[in-house]
Formats: sequence, structure tokens, C-alpha cells
Amino acid sequence: MSLQADVEALWERKQDGLSATDATDDHLDVLAEFLTALEAGEVRAAEKSGGEWEANAWVKQGILLNFGLRETVVREYGSVDYHDVLPLRETADLGERGTRNTPDGTTIRRGAYLGEDCIMMSPSFVNIGAYVGDGTLVDSCDTVGSCAQIGENVKLGANTLIGGVLEPVENAPVIVEDEVSLGAGCRVTSGFVVGEGSIVGENTLLTPRIPVYDLVEDEVLYGELPPERRAFQRFVDSSVGENDLIPGGAYKPAVVATDVEEETLEATEREDALRE
Repeated sequence: MSLQADVEALWERKQDGLSATDATDDHLDVLAEFLTALEAGEVRAAEKSGGEWEANAWVKQGILLNFGLRETVVREYGSVDYHDVLPLRETADLGERGTRNTPDGTTIRRGAYLGEDCIMMSPSFVNIGAYVGDGTLVDSCDTVGSCAQIGENVKLGANTLIGGVLEPVENAPVIVEDEVSLGAGCRVTSGFVVGEGSIVGENTLLTPRIPVYDLVEDEVLYGELPPERRAFQRFVDSSVGENDLIPGGAYKPAVVATDVEEETLEATEREDALRE
């Protein structure tokens, strides 16, 4: 059987009542093989097909099985004990690929993939099922959530949150495509897709619940930022502002997207020089 077939069969057994107490060594071997495949980039939680990102349901099932069929045990990292169902990821292969993570606070959970020439600054965290492409910077105080798919040569500014998603298994996770730059303090959640080559201003919240006013194509979008856009947070009038209890009116968040300006590209290129 293939790894996918093994995982799907184990998922069915879990739905029929298989628990961590009942799990055998053979079951745990399947889960370990699955985690190794994730860490090698051989399987991914979502992939692009026909121009659209689609979740690989069986991969998300495999991740959930690693929680549902494992016991929480005491583990050790350095001299600190912690309790979890999974250990942290071994990192010997990262150095072989030119990827570096600074000490005292870069945490990579099992089942996460980091490509070649990546940088992880302290403190930062990459969760299970996440995929971080070649040449990407995960800056200080960043979180890359479960199953998030980060492209190549992406810059995640300091204190950026990339949200995670495991359930429902059919839902696509957060996607940040190649060559994207996210400014410090950005938040990307709930399956939002940031298009290739876009540059997002600091402290911008990207979520399907907040409209994106694309001034390039004169349209309002939800859940996506088109490629090659410069985006930033703005506030627009809210109907709640008509309530007498709110003096001066009220506003709701929105995102404005325009063409990428040459000056913005030059500033991004100067930052890239620091990573060479």
C-alpha cells in the first residue's frame, strides 16, 4: 500500500474507535513515516492545481492522527521538560541545505518542512504540516501555523502571525506565494491567499472577513490578495456608526491594494541584500 492508502485506512480505524491506548507499533510506524515525508517536502497539506490552491485531505488526516493516536509524554528540550504528543523536529538536515536557525528560541515541530537557504530568527515557531520554501526569512517573534504554505524567497517581518488550520480537513490553509514581503506585525488567517510578488504594509490584517479593495482592477475581493500588489490597512465607514451610543461614528477595517511602486521594490531589494 502507498503512504496515502495507509493513512486513509488508519483514519477509518480512528473513526471506528481506535484510540491512543489501542495504537500498535505498526500504527505508530505509519505515523512516523508520514511525518518524515512531511519534513522532506514529499507530501504537502495543500498544493496548487489549475491555478487554485486545494487542501490534501489525507495529509491533514495524517496530521490529526498524530495527535489522536499518540499519548502525551514528558519530553526534554535542552534542560527543560515539556509535555506533548510529538517531539520537536531534528534539524541536522537543515544545515546541509544551507538553512540556519538562531539559538535560544527557534522551535520547529515534527512534520514541518523548511527548504534551502531559509533563515529562522529567535524567537520563532513553525508548526506541524507547515511548508516554508527556499530562501524564506522567518523573523523574530513570528509564528507559522499548522499546514500553512509559505513560498520561496518570502520575507515574514518581525512579529508576523501566519494562522494555522487542521479542521475541517477539506479547508485550504493560509497560502503565502513566492516573492511576497509581509511587513512587521502582519496577521494572515483563515485560509487567506497572498498572491505572488505582493508587498504588504506593516500591521495589516488579511482574513476572509475583511474586504480587499483592489484599486488595480476596481473590484472588492474576499480571502485573497492578487499577485503583484502593494497592500495596506485602512478603515472605512461602518453602519454601526449610526448608533447613537457611538459618538463620532464607527469604522471597520479594510485592505487597500494598489500597483507595486518602484520605490517599494527598491526598498525590498535593499532588505534582501542583508540576507545574502
